[in-house]
Amino acid sequence: MRTRIAVSRSRPPAFVEALAAELDAELVPMGSAGVKVMSVVRDVADAYVHAGGQYEWDNAAPVAVARAAGLFCSRVDGSELVYNKDDVSLPDLIVCRPELAESIIAFVREHGTD
Repeated sequence: MRTRIAVSRSRPPAFVEALAAELDAELVPMGSAGVKVMSVVRDVADAYVHAGGQYEWDNAAPVAVARAAGLFCSRVDGSELVYNKDDVSLPDLIVCRPELAESIIAFVREHGTD
């Protein structure tokens, strides 16, 4: 079965199409950030990759659930997600099965998110 990447139904990041081609993955458009994260938790998707701006409140609770389920969660460059900052923007996010993390982060490091 092909890898499934949950993406925004209305504003998918442009680089995700190239990422999907690199991973031979299928893009699965969905609604809110919480729905996309839970799709990975529930094995409806294998990854959620977002780079287009969010706020901490968009993903803090879903990320906590994903971490509790053993999923990998980080910024798209692989750095730690940090919450409770003065600036509450959290511009990008990866939630995925642990075995996909290295491939996704390597793609972003090589190609960027533009």
